Amino acid sequence: MTNTVTVLAESTGFSAVNTIWVLLGAALVFFMQAGFAMVEAGFTRAKNSGNIIMKNLMDFCIGTVMFIVIGYSLLLGSDVGGFFGTPGFDIFKNYSDFDFSGFVFNLVFCATTATIVSGAMAERTKFISYCVYSAVISAVIYPIEAHWTWGGGFLAQMGFHDFAGSNCIHMVGGICALIGAAMLGPRIGKFSKRTGKPHAIPGHNLTIGALGVFILWLGWYGFNGAAATSLEDLGSIFLTTTIAPAVATVVCMIFTWIKYGKPDVSMCLNASLAGLVAITASCDVTDCLGSFIIGAVAGVLVVFGVWLLDYKLKIDDPVGAVAVHMMNGIWGTFAVGLFATKSAPGFQIALDGGAIKAEGLFYGGGFTQLGLQLIGMGATIAWTVVTITITFLVIKNTLGLRVSAEEELQGLDSVEHGLSSAYADFMPAGNMFYSAGTSVETLKGNVPMDKAVEVTNVSKTSAPKPAAFKENKAEEKTETAKLTKVSIICKQSKFEELKESLNNIGVNGLTVTQVLGCGTQKGMTTKYRGAELDVVLLPKMKVEVVVSAVPVEEVIETAKKALYTGNIGDGKIFVYDVENVVKVRTGDSGFDALQSDDEL
Repeated sequence: MTNTVTVLAESTGFSAVNTIWVLLGAALVFFMQAGFAMVEAGFTRAKNSGNIIMKNLMDFCIGTVMFIVIGYSLLLGSDVGGFFGTPGFDIFKNYSDFDFSGFVFNLVFCATTATIVSGAMAERTKFISYCVYSAVISAVIYPIEAHWTWGGGFLAQMGFHDFAGSNCIHMVGGICALIGAAMLGPRIGKFSKRTGKPHAIPGHNLTIGALGVFILWLGWYGFNGAAATSLEDLGSIFLTTTIAPAVATVVCMIFTWIKYGKPDVSMCLNASLAGLVAITASCDVTDCLGSFIIGAVAGVLVVFGVWLLDYKLKIDDPVGAVAVHMMNGIWGTFAVGLFATKSAPGFQIALDGGAIKAEGLFYGGGFTQLGLQLIGMGATIAWTVVTITITFLVIKNTLGLRVSAEEELQGLDSVEHGLSSAYADFMPAGNMFYSAGTSVETLKGNVPMDKAVEVTNVSKTSAPKPAAFKENKAEEKTETAKLTKVSIICKQSKFEELKESLNNIGVNGLTVTQVLGCGTQKGMTTKYRGAELDVVLLPKMKVEVVVSAVPVEEVIETAKKALYTGNIGDGKIFVYDVENVVKVRTGDSGFDALQSDDEL
């Protein structure tokens, strides 16, 4: 049975279909900018979310401008000695004959390279400095080294193979990230000044981070598949692009489960991306077994990379960009020389085009392709290290790379962009007002102060007798109800049980607050991305009640029964004397203020 795509390809030639797919793939790669933004924002602190969104937006926008001005011609212009393309402005001078789809396709890949750097340098980089080095990467660093492989340069002529960018994009972006993070220095509080031990700084929203990973995975089908030139090749690329990240994630889950006692969520998210990066170079020339092994190695390598930076190199990479992109970019490029096979539909296409010379070592091809991969990586690494180091040094000695300590502690959203918060619901209370024209008196149940009924305390003969009372001799021994405040600190998981138990004994007025605190055990120690996280302040619930008619002893015993587990952290109960209580709506005070209207 012949499907619609096959008929279209046969009737129009695959080139027409391919052009459409290339543009669709470019759109998917563009959508990856959203994925990078979500991953970076989720893995960092809320006070810097607006800054991160702005950086990822400007990556593409600044990158577009620089790619138009010079980047595109350096990448795909007429080859000059195998090193770069001839600068030109055909997009302005000869628009009618310009390769529109080729420009868009290469542009979105260029923007990705600059975006990788953002995560490793997050939370402490000046925004103006970020804009400058992002522009340099898009204008010069990426286009020239990419020309060597994809623009007819000397690596392409040799037979070096990098189908979709493990080397040209991810390794390059990862190297820039490593050098940038090293020059910046770690975030305040990341490493102990006394011992050098890394302290985990958890991201504020792993849900957003996970969404970013899924967006990136979806976009990767365009990232890897857009350059396919046959339907069979496209299908094989989709398969390998699915297997590698899935295997990497499973391996990472098992590895962290064994190493840290529990499967690490953020590390597994990184592993999915690591598998995608690792398969990118060889996705067209490897088979199912090869992609399986490539993914398995990536799942372990990403954990090792995070550990290496934290514990040995003392380099702070908030999102794991170096471990994901640089280390797995190197591994993925190297893996071509191990796993390239003639059984993959794309191998013959690459061989005919001179983009590969031989099968991989494990498939009988010897060391031929492996040697070419090492030469290609070596040249790309040398170019990237030199150019990005010069770029960062110039910026550091002119504009400065890092914000001040005060600005870092305050958060870049505020100091760089004038945002109180990227999350409206978490803006400081002082910034929250009723909208203009709103009358407070219109709120349901409100009685204006000037219309409040003056209430005179009367005899309590008809009211329930308080559990405790004291005599005020100065007032002719009139019985005055004793008011007692009970403050209960408990686990969040026990709140509903506590609330129900208090309601059952007649306590119906509660003030509940989410708080942070610890007892004599000083919190707890756990693991985040392999680094110890000393949780000194644990999330708790603070439940406050003021009672008079209900015996205090009964409140305490009820709370103890509801909260007791026998484990550390069951909570504490504090008891205070209360001088008076006033009900604002009616003016009732003392015992009467604690009663509902039908009890008076």
